Amino acid sequence: MPASWTSDDGKLGLRAFEAGDLEFLDRLCTDPEALGPFEWRGIEDPRARRRRFEQDGYVGAESTAVAVVLADGTVAGLASWYARQRGASPGSCLEIGMALLPEHRGKGVGTAAHRLLVDYLFRYTTVHRLEALTEAGNVAEQKVLERVGFTREGVMRETFFRDGAWRDAVLYGLVRPAP
Repeated sequence: MPASWTSDDGKLGLRAFEAGDLEFLDRLCTDPEALGPFEWRGIEDPRARRRRFEQDGYVGAESTAVAVVLADGTVAGLASWYARQRGASPGSCLEIGMALLPEHRGKGVGTAAHRLLVDYLFRYTTVHRLEALTEAGNVAEQKVLERVGFTREGVMRETFFRDGAWRDAVLYGLVRPAP
């Protein structure tokens, strides 16, 4: 990954996590509001994300996560991708994810970050297909995915367990544009 990948207007960027971001990563493990209702899965090891950073900086062959950074350097969230085996060669399908801190939601940051991530992955990896999975009740995320060009492909019944109940997931897909 280049040291950073910035939007054309310079208002948003993606970059590898740095040691100064450890408090942000810790917050994702300990603050239910940080991830929001669709991502919080209950109490977990408060140092899990810190250990992953220490292990490989969050950049690995199977999964990678990077910081979503505003123009002033504020870390607004994280963007991630995970290798998915769908019958083709390794790396041809990636599942993406995005999590923004509550103070940055509803301001267009999520849409811009998704666009930036898609652009980066299609430019710098051999991926052919991107997937995104979101809880059926997460309408805001579904609208963002559709704005960015993803197509709703189906519903996976009772995939997520949250708040004492199994919840449906919606699968979205986007394939590399033809040259």
